[in-house]
Amino acid sequence: MPEIPDIEVFSSNIKSRFSGKVLTKVTVINGNKLQDTQEALSASLEGKTLEDVFRSGKELRYQFSNGTMLGMHLMLTGDMFPFEQTNKNKFTIVELHFDDGSGIALTDRMRNANVKLNPVDKDGIDALDKALDFKYLKKLLSRKTAIKNILLDQNLIRGIGNGYSDEILWETKISPFSHADAIPDEKIRELAKAIKKVLTSATEKIKKAYPGLITGEIKEFLKIHNRKVKESPTRYPVKIVTNGSRKTFYTDEQVLYT
Repeated sequence: MPEIPDIEVFSSNIKSRFSGKVLTKVTVINGNKLQDTQEALSASLEGKTLEDVFRSGKELRYQFSNGTMLGMHLMLTGDMFPFEQTNKNKFTIVELHFDDGSGIALTDRMRNANVKLNPVDKDGIDALDKALDFKYLKKLLSRKTAIKNILLDQNLIRGIGNGYSDEILWETKISPFSHADAIPDEKIRELAKAIKKVLTSATEKIKKAYPGLITGEIKEFLKIHNRKVKESPTRYPVKIVTNGSRKTFYTDEQVLYT
């Protein structure tokens, strides 16, 4: 699933390419899992100008001139593809057609990606919010659960997924299996800084390497959560633990706090 760095890049590029255009048509191709009907989407969005595109957690937000917002969640396997005149992409969920003949297709072979009118954010704080500082993070960590579970809980912190949680924890040398309430204050301070450092650094690398990107999930810059990487930058072997469908990548240099 795309995380903050990918979604940050997508939103910036979509805004650059499509903002100021009028949405002339919304076409639902596969709406089985959509909460809004074709009629509701059309009535709310058609004829309106796209004014802004931005990220909220792991989701995209399309802001239109009438005040309506369209939320888009790619889920695990969703993709967005630009097209001219006609969309030829398979597994399309929704098409957005603009007045110059351009468009965006939301696709998903698993059919879980979705759009929603005027979505409400989950309760969690965005991972790049300045308010996510030591004091705020210390409150979140006052529970006896694995630190990785807290980083992944979108009702606590929005925008971090499986890959970047491993990257952030390696950066601070905290084991992903550490009990959150056992992590010392100095490491919590490091963690608060590492969250922003890792996510913003990855965003800049993706922007530079893939200008114009609006689809995919770029993993080549991941130092730890990367199947092609056998050793950390500090030359410790990368280990992998599988729990259900989730894989955790870590090294023995990360301290386990219990």
